[in-house]
Amino acid sequence: MEIDRGELVVLIGPSGCGKTTTLKMVNRLIEPTSGRILIDGVDVRNIPPASLRRSIGYVIQQIGLFPHMTIARNVDLVPRLLGVPKKERERRVNELLQMIGLEPEIYCNRYPRELSGGQQQRIGVLRALAANPDIILMDEPFGALDPLTREQLQDELRKLQCSLHKTILFVTHDMDEALKLADRIVVMRNGMVVQTGTPEELLRNPADGFVKEFLGKKRFLRHPGEVSVGEIMVDMPVIGHPEMGAAEAFQRMQRHQVNSLLIIDKQGFLQGILTSRGVQRGIQAAGSQLKVRELMEPVAETVTPDVSVLTAARHLSKARYGLLPVVDGEGRLRGLLTQASLISTLVDVLWNGEDEEKALKLG
Repeated sequence: MEIDRGELVVLIGPSGCGKTTTLKMVNRLIEPTSGRILIDGVDVRNIPPASLRRSIGYVIQQIGLFPHMTIARNVDLVPRLLGVPKKERERRVNELLQMIGLEPEIYCNRYPRELSGGQQQRIGVLRALAANPDIILMDEPFGALDPLTREQLQDELRKLQCSLHKTILFVTHDMDEALKLADRIVVMRNGMVVQTGTPEELLRNPADGFVKEFLGKKRFLRHPGEVSVGEIMVDMPVIGHPEMGAAEAFQRMQRHQVNSLLIIDKQGFLQGILTSRGVQRGIQAAGSQLKVRELMEPVAETVTPDVSVLTAARHLSKARYGLLPVVDGEGRLRGLLTQASLISTLVDVLWNGEDEEKALKLG
């Protein structure tokens, strides 16, 4: 297997197939028993392990931030070990935090326990980028996060990759994540590579029954009228309740890194939507004792899980805030459709030589 410079390659396969072992052999956390791993033509076994690991970024699911270190100290750890001057390290930390929208003045001196899970994982990614390595290894980095935060971090990684062009080897067990992020996907089974290709190549021409089954029938390229909302919606959107206090609702938004809450009653029926802007205006006008029911707005547009993505696209174009709640026939909340997931699906299902212009127009 060869990986080109600046390519994001995803390793995917069932548990125990060798994804993480392959990843760890690259930076010699596990020593290969045979074969060779070359970086720019140099066998990794000819590079001292400490030097090798400091030259390669590494992000894991457990994040691994040091709890006794501030965010700044966590991020500049490798540059510090490499002897980078303090001023240069401070500049790099500030630059990286600003890159993901976290104000250095606010976050540099905080500790990991003061951050949400999503924010901690963002810091884990920044630490891997701090020494500006050419290669980054990512082992299920978003696996422990809730679906909405996970989607946000996937989007951030795509944006970062578009600007930084790192060579990334990414392990996941989530095929949706692989299809969304990868330049190429490597499907593995029992320590062997079964198929390698772009997401489109795998969807159009799976190598065998195993790959086809692993991809899942619902993912094969179809007419958008055949893809239902239930297949692509966020199953666990961040919710609130009408009797929740305004301050508590705002804290929940911050904790989950979202700009709105879908409001449901005790039976799960959708009642409305609350935005961070609405909460802030309400608190400024009448104080934090306000209840969510006094601040939430009605939801004009909803869809059911069985409608097609084309129908949903028409509803989403009229929906406020770029969010479309998914409800059952009685009005109970079942999920959430976002502009990002809908556009990604429409582009995927329409992507071929004839329909490229149409796909881009819909996107």
